[in-house]
Amino acid sequence: MRARTASMDASAGGDWVSREYLQSTFALRMKQLADDPNVPLFFGRLDYAGGQSHVEGEFHIGRRHVSDVEGDPLVIDWRAPVSLPFYRATRADPMGVERRRRFGFQHGSLTSYEDEDLTSAAPSGEDYSAILEQEIERPRVGPMRDIVATIQPEQDVIVRSDLSQSICVQGAPGTGKTAVGLHRAAYLLFAHREQLTRQGVLVVGPNASFLRYIRDVLPALGEVEATQSTIAELAEKALRAVNPKWSVRGEEPAHVATLKGDARLAEVLSRALWSHVTLPTDALVVPRGARRWRVGVYEAEEVVTSLRNRGVRYGAARAMVPQALAHRILVRMELAGDSPDDRVQDAVARSKPVKDYAGAMWPAVDPARLVWRVLSDPELLASAASGLLTEDEQALLLWSKPPKSPASTPWTLAEAVLVDEAADLVERTGSVGHIVADEAQDLSPMMLRALARRSSTGSLTVLGDLAQATTPWATRSWAEALAHLGKPDAHVEQLTRGFRVPGEVIEYAARLLPQIAPGLEPPTSVRRSRGELEIVPLDSVSAVVAGVLGREGSIGLIAPDSMISDVGRDLTAAGVRFGIVGQDPAEDADPDDVETEFDQHLDLVPASLAKGLEFDHVVLLEPAALVAAEPDRITGLRRLYVCLTRAVTSLVIAHAQPLPAELS
Repeated sequence: MRARTASMDASAGGDWVSREYLQSTFALRMKQLADDPNVPLFFGRLDYAGGQSHVEGEFHIGRRHVSDVEGDPLVIDWRAPVSLPFYRATRADPMGVERRRRFGFQHGSLTSYEDEDLTSAAPSGEDYSAILEQEIERPRVGPMRDIVATIQPEQDVIVRSDLSQSICVQGAPGTGKTAVGLHRAAYLLFAHREQLTRQGVLVVGPNASFLRYIRDVLPALGEVEATQSTIAELAEKALRAVNPKWSVRGEEPAHVATLKGDARLAEVLSRALWSHVTLPTDALVVPRGARRWRVGVYEAEEVVTSLRNRGVRYGAARAMVPQALAHRILVRMELAGDSPDDRVQDAVARSKPVKDYAGAMWPAVDPARLVWRVLSDPELLASAASGLLTEDEQALLLWSKPPKSPASTPWTLAEAVLVDEAADLVERTGSVGHIVADEAQDLSPMMLRALARRSSTGSLTVLGDLAQATTPWATRSWAEALAHLGKPDAHVEQLTRGFRVPGEVIEYAARLLPQIAPGLEPPTSVRRSRGELEIVPLDSVSAVVAGVLGREGSIGLIAPDSMISDVGRDLTAAGVRFGIVGQDPAEDADPDDVETEFDQHLDLVPASLAKGLEFDHVVLLEPAALVAAEPDRITGLRRLYVCLTRAVTSLVIAHAQPLPAELS
């Protein structure tokens, strides 16, 4: 298929536009067909019986459609309707399938296969798939990989949900919620290719390291057109629309950031913006030729009131003001016996008297300057926040030392989100067809609103776990979050069956749930292997790490953020090569001396960046210090819960300080 695409000649286009279009189309197709030789093109087979299903024959199921030189299908895409029974057929409901076959691979080579006869009862003790279990537990090094061979029925229902339906997935650790969200994006791109190629699909993650961790999943499925971003990157675009050099670089106390993320700030900004509109005090007089045309004060007030009541954005309404005033003058011309046309109205609207008059009533407003004024001008804030914020809250919002201008402001993330909100009040933010928002429990109401306006004409897949909420502004419930997202009727699905985290580990971590999320159902592990859990004294970091370096698969060494530098020095002194999650190598560093994150055997992981990541083996250092580093104990225990549940095979807890009482 790649050779056939590479042989196509763009010069066949009739003109240069057609040739450019063909060339870009062929390049995109080649990118979609890029493949890893170590990843098999098929992983299953369905033998249909015919009959009522009207389908007969054998169908190999794989990550993408594969055809022979004649164009006949050799492998059916896992997203095609004919592939559905591979994930959902049971002996009680075989869905027209006689036999389901699973293939086992190692490094691209076929090593085993396993047949399941769906027309007969399962033999005693064989109602499980060994190949499926091996694939789930297979050691790996590198970024996250797809799970198309191991999607479970409850996951498949979410993946194949209709594009029009927004879904919220409350998923316990190891339930595969991130993979489900990414595979739903891949499914929707397959099922609604033309629409979503035009409208776009956006994947939003908590940080850049997380996006690098999941970067290969969609391309491995042939989907290269989805955009990935963090909430900070989305907010920064509003800043860079004013100045390309601006970025989020400031920091502020958690309680201040929490207040700036409060949904009430949306109304404060709206009031502050519309306060710029003033009613005229003088009539508009427009000289044209030998005559002077007049629009009275009351008529100008009617124009302002009419536009305010239409509910359009500030910027769009501002653009309508000159035309609305010019139309009033056009009516007077007609009443005076003239026969003006639309060109005359346009000329009047562009005339200096009209533009100056409209600009005085409805001035242009820069979103960044609006937020800068709200946070630095006590009078403007008091007026806009009246009845919404207390005096103490207003005092908390105001900068103690206001920057001289927006250009000199060290914008924080919460403030950049406010600028993004203000930008939408001025000009409507464009909407995409579908958004996948992972770790959404950590988003503030204002951050959720930022996603809501980007999905105003599309749908959402919201992924998260309330037990893993570790930001001070985290959502309290999914109903509250969905309301801020503008999707209050979204379906909430709860995943509690863990496929990745071993039973012994998840049960140990679940001891924290009564404190951090008493209303959630505890997760359960469905794996036959219980995994390994060790609790050892921390005498030497390098000694503890040495005990796991010989194990196959990826290793994550998770430590409190304050310990990362010291731990890194200890590992370097011991001659252990490692990468640090979230830390990019220096530009002038020798590539042979640098280990990048997720591409080697051992990663050093700051606790603040562990969320969403998985490693075959995890070493967790000093749980008590990790808890104490957070603003309050509940948040600290939630952070600990996150770190405890990153292991796929084994977890080693090393500590010198006493363990938190909740784990004893």
